[in-house]
Amino acid sequence: MVDASESQSFTSALSDSLKQKILAFQDYIHLVVRSLTNVLRPPWYWSDTLYQMDVIGVGSLPIVLTTGFFIGVVMVLQTAAQFQRFGETALTGDAVALALVRELGPAITALLVAGRNGSGIASELGSMVVTEQVDAMRALGTDPSRKLITPRVVATVLMLPILTALADFIGLVGGFLVSYVQLRLGPSEFWHRAISALDFGDIVQGLGKPLVFGLIIATVGCYEGLNVRGGTQGVGRATITAVVIASVSVIVSDTFMSKVFLFIFQHQ
Repeated sequence: MVDASESQSFTSALSDSLKQKILAFQDYIHLVVRSLTNVLRPPWYWSDTLYQMDVIGVGSLPIVLTTGFFIGVVMVLQTAAQFQRFGETALTGDAVALALVRELGPAITALLVAGRNGSGIASELGSMVVTEQVDAMRALGTDPSRKLITPRVVATVLMLPILTALADFIGLVGGFLVSYVQLRLGPSEFWHRAISALDFGDIVQGLGKPLVFGLIIATVGCYEGLNVRGGTQGVGRATITAVVIASVSVIVSDTFMSKVFLFIFQHQ
């Protein structure tokens, strides 16, 4: 039989672990709120924000555009056989446009940015914590949340919808090229069907999700970076944790937002 003291210690350890998780989530929410409220009050670090927009936006273009192009190609390759089987090859443009704009474009772009920039934010801020640069910043009277967190959050939130729109367009280009070569679809037929298949709700869904995804990726990276413990090894752990938590959070939030958007625009 299990000793009563052992059972009590296990319950106590479980309770302590749960308390730590709740406190960590509370600290994360506080970081999110501060990062957003800092936008409303000076000082504003515009140069840092523009630099982060260049790093996150322009720096992510190659991987986002390449991935978006081949996602469009693969979608047509996988669906071409079915469309040809039922004699509905004209629906290729509809299928590619709806899948990219509603779901694949925002989600895949967010996961790519989380892997590239979420890890970069966590490692950069973690290194600053380990080398005591953040403490020196506080000693000089500079608020780290304004100087380090808010520029990264604003840059990610602003750049992710733009990256998503570019990924959607390049994905459609890739889908059109395969449709033209394999299904013999003309440019006017493909692009007319692709554009007419999208309505206002699809555009709002495709550009609204990246705003939330950008907030999640940036704040998770900042939180993990600023809470590094254990020296350089802690930086590595924080980097991995930031990517994992941000990626899972993107997928989970995407599920709920898809349900909300579909409910809103299907009941108008």
